[in-house]
Amino acid sequence: MTQTAHIALYDTLADSEIGHLLVELRTGRFTGTPWNVVTVAETAEPITTMGGMRIVPDMVLADLAPESSDLLVLAGAEMWDTGGGQAWTDTARRFLDARVPVAAICGATAGLARAGLLDDRDHTSAALEYVTMQPGYGGRDRYVDARAVVGGDVVTAGPDSPVQFARATMSRLGLASEETLQAYEAVFHAADASAFPVLMRAA
Repeated sequence: MTQTAHIALYDTLADSEIGHLLVELRTGRFTGTPWNVVTVAETAEPITTMGGMRIVPDMVLADLAPESSDLLVLAGAEMWDTGGGQAWTDTARRFLDARVPVAAICGATAGLARAGLLDDRDHTSAALEYVTMQPGYGGRDRYVDARAVVGGDVVTAGPDSPVQFARATMSRLGLASEETLQAYEAVFHAADASAFPVLMRAA
């Protein structure tokens, strides 16, 4: 049975932060395991991403149950820095309670921090100062200064690390070997063409 990733949609969603992950999940080109990619929004109305893409959601949030999902992906957006996103952090809490992984990048990590969902998990963000300014955050001792971090069922990354975010999420999902993941990061982040044959063997 094909596994499903649910992608949270909201206006000003930062397309660039999750593009690498979505491509690898949907195609399975280096993992051999294509996933269903389903978009979810609070309403059925189209949203406009930060890059200007107009997207009509596949489903509404009220119909999303963790039991029907294998991953929730939360990208950055302007709303996170204005204290918004509670509907999504409430959803993330339900997913984590059901032991379904949540992958959050950039501003979405601030939302998880405000909700207290990072307090007991290793995590990262844009910077330690960024999450410590979030009311409700008590996870300073679990902050890791790294591009992407897997903390149990939560994957986090800063805005400058979309490739590492994809790698860490694929690692958490068990979709590829460490050799393939290292090659993936080398090719798509470090532009190291010498690692490309490893990816081709995995394709």
